[in-house]
Parts: sequence; structure tokens; C-alpha cells
Amino acid sequence: MIKGLHHNAYRCRDSEETRAFYEDFLGLPLVHAFEITETKSGRQTGTLHSFYRMDDGSALAFFEAPDRPFEFKEQHDFDLHIALEVTPDDLKKMHQKGKDAGIETRGVADHGFIDSIYFRDPNGYVIELTAKREGHDETMASPDQAHEALKDWQAKKA
Repeated sequence: MIKGLHHNAYRCRDSEETRAFYEDFLGLPLVHAFEITETKSGRQTGTLHSFYRMDDGSALAFFEAPDRPFEFKEQHDFDLHIALEVTPDDLKKMHQKGKDAGIETRGVADHGFIDSIYFRDPNGYVIELTAKREGHDETMASPDQAHEALKDWQAKKA
């Protein structure tokens, strides 16, 4: 049985610029990093795998793999974004911190059950900081509504 998220891993262009964003700007501590010199299939590589811990013990992780081709592009929110929970007060503080730092900062977006702001990290990934609103837990605990919305969506597409 799945217990929870241990880590999500993404490619990065440069481990130090990624560290500066995730540790210095967002405040996620760099807690582990190791070099991979050989893959399980025996291919030689020079890859750094780094982990940034969140308060719940899960992590965001990154691979800097200069020997592996990868197309870095600015992601659209609908294609890929990483949503991290913060308090409503921290949402306001981080919104201002992003603007003060000259980092692309969008929002505050009212999604009904959450409020969100958005940044772009040095790799082109969209980072969403989100704060729960009153009624959040009830909204996220309504599988009947979710299945009905999915069913309606599928019918509309047909």
C-alpha cells in the first residue's frame, strides 16, 4: 500500500542555481545529494541527484545530468507545475518576496478552495504556492462529485 510521497524528481540545468532557488528563496533545505557514476544498466555517467526536504518529510529532487540530452523549456501551468502548500500569511510574504527578488511572480489566484501564487524556477518549471481556504478539506473529500465531473467531462468531449 502506498504510504505517501517520498520525492518527485526533475531534471535541472545547474545544481547550484537550483539550490539557490529552492533553498535560499523557497526555504526548502538541501538535505541529501550524491553523485551517480554508473547506472543500473552499466552506463557510465556523471549525474548529481539532490533532495530538498519539505516539512512533511517528503522531498523535491533534481538530477543534473550534463551527459544526457534534455530539452529545457518554460512549462505552461497546464503542462507541468509543482504545487506546494503554505499558510495564508506565508503566501502573502512569498508573493512580495518574489516581486522584490525580480522573480516572475503571478497571482494571487482564487481557486475557490485554495489561493495560489506562481513562480518560475531556473529550469523553467512553474512552482505554485497554495494556501488552503475554508472548506478545502470537504472539497478534497468528495469523490462522488469528482467522478461526476469526470463523467460529464468525458461526455462533453465525445
